[in-house]
Amino acid sequence: MHFKIHRGTQEIGGSCVEVWTENTRIVIDIGMPLVEKDGSEFDFNKYKDLLVNELITKGILPDIQGFYADSNEIIDGMIISHPHIDHYGFSSFLHPEIQYFLGEATHKIIELTGVFTPQQNPIKNYTYFDKSKPFIIGDIKVTPFWMDHSAFDAYAFLIESNGNSIFYSGDFRGHGRKHKAFKWFIHNAPINVDYLLLEGTQIERNTKKDKSESEIEKELVNIFSSNDEINLIYTSGQNIDRLVSIYRACKRTGKLFVIDVYTATVLKRLSEFASLPFPSKDFNDIKVIFPFFLCKRLADENNEKLLYQFRSHKITKEEISNNKKNIVMTVRPSMKFDLKHIQNIDGGNLIYSLWEGYLQKEYTAKFIDYLKCRRFNILKIHTSGHADIESLNQMADAIKPKCIIPIHTFRGNEYKHHFNFPVLEVKDGEEVVI
Repeated sequence: MHFKIHRGTQEIGGSCVEVWTENTRIVIDIGMPLVEKDGSEFDFNKYKDLLVNELITKGILPDIQGFYADSNEIIDGMIISHPHIDHYGFSSFLHPEIQYFLGEATHKIIELTGVFTPQQNPIKNYTYFDKSKPFIIGDIKVTPFWMDHSAFDAYAFLIESNGNSIFYSGDFRGHGRKHKAFKWFIHNAPINVDYLLLEGTQIERNTKKDKSESEIEKELVNIFSSNDEINLIYTSGQNIDRLVSIYRACKRTGKLFVIDVYTATVLKRLSEFASLPFPSKDFNDIKVIFPFFLCKRLADENNEKLLYQFRSHKITKEEISNNKKNIVMTVRPSMKFDLKHIQNIDGGNLIYSLWEGYLQKEYTAKFIDYLKCRRFNILKIHTSGHADIESLNQMADAIKPKCIIPIHTFRGNEYKHHFNFPVLEVKDGEEVVI
């Protein structure tokens, strides 16, 4: 068995790993990079007019045989670990007949992203896998392990063929609302694999144990209880753990949870897979705001039905203004127009609940500055979607790999200081033979 990390040995994001035998070739993840080679933010708009071969030459797309639309023979399988764009964002370039293997909820999230944003990643041929149940691609056996991560439907994979094995950690953590899934894994992990491809997003931060989502919930309860102003929360509409933490804090403090139609749609769709709160007769304490530009885009693209499904749960700008002390509302920069038309909310709280690196983005900084001008108090409450040093070691100790290979990290050179197993640093595009 051979494998090659096409991207990720020296950066966070853009993950892509190719694995092959004499008879079978698969790829795990095809993510869009987060950064350029110089460390600046990656902006695909600079490359959108280039052809596939030009993108490969520039190192934007991986050079993989049988991968793209002009290929005569295609790879045997494309595996997606979870629905974050840095793990699936380049799938639109792939040959349309490639067979995908992914979680059903992951597929639903990718489809919704295509409806609500310009990001289009249609997946035509797909097979859904179940956690802990092996599936076969050619002469390669793949076992998915459900992981705790800020993405709703995240997996790690054991890849086996002819007595050889690789474990791909994907993105994971041990302090989210699915922490029991990680504890289960620690007691049921495959052992003595040849290579553990271990994510190290937080290696460079050298963090102590991260805050849990339950601790995040407690912090939110304290804030919601201690003021009579509106609480706005800037967070991801796909970070289901965080949305649940916010809802639970609202429930404990008697607040009304207001979400936009996109977030409402995500929660409703994912409630098919887990017990989640979403605007419905069972959750009358959740209301929906309809942002102008988002709704206009949906209407222009003939997706009005997505708007109608929540009309009985609508809350108006006037109602928000008149009931500000009882409102907790999720926001994002594209909602600045809507906030301008909500009166009487100056002097409230904006709770920033995302990675701090996003604060360097121009549109985020302008949004924060706008709310500062309206005398909003800016608070930061967040915890990482990735494993801290303790959880990384727990995974390594459970698997007992013959060797660890750094991936999804800027600091692969620091792994040798943190683990009790041999560490092999490879470069993007370097072939490893087992």
